[in-house]
Amino acid sequence: MADKEKDQDLKTAKEAAPKTDNKADKKSAKKDAKVDPKDQEIKDLKAKNDELSDNLLRTQAELQNMNKRHSKEVAGILKYDGQKLATEILPVIDNLERALAVDVDDDASKQLKKGIEMVQQHMAKALEDNHVTVIDNAGEKFDPADSQAVQTVPADDKHKKDTVVQVLQKGYKLEDRVLRPAMVVVAQ
Repeated sequence: MADKEKDQDLKTAKEAAPKTDNKADKKSAKKDAKVDPKDQEIKDLKAKNDELSDNLLRTQAELQNMNKRHSKEVAGILKYDGQKLATEILPVIDNLERALAVDVDDDASKQLKKGIEMVQQHMAKALEDNHVTVIDNAGEKFDPADSQAVQTVPADDKHKKDTVVQVLQKGYKLEDRVLRPAMVVVAQ
């Protein structure tokens, strides 16, 4: 009877244990047994090599982008290099032109005016050589990008609507950047 109880307990234990597929266990055991450590090492090295190659390409692309960005910044700095100096010289040019607008009668005043004219011409040439140009748009269509309307007059036969009638103060540009807009009178 005790043998029967032992057999019964063994049978119950086998039924209670989870069933496993012996074929699958044997295949995975064979697979694990077949994986050569050298093959695994080669696989790992290839993965690491791919990762390093990817990092190298990304780093090279980043360096190229940095070089392009730097080149653009340097070009921008060089293009607008004299902006601060030119802006500070503009009132001097205005004063020289006002001095030249004064009528003179005696010889001493004429000589002084001639000297002022020479200084003004040299200053204008220096600005021109450094790509500073005058915005003189009298008779042209009003453009708020480079001119500031400070006064309006009624449009007539001589002046169409939205055209610049008179330039009260010259404007200046450095390359394509407005240093100072022209102050103009516009026909409305």
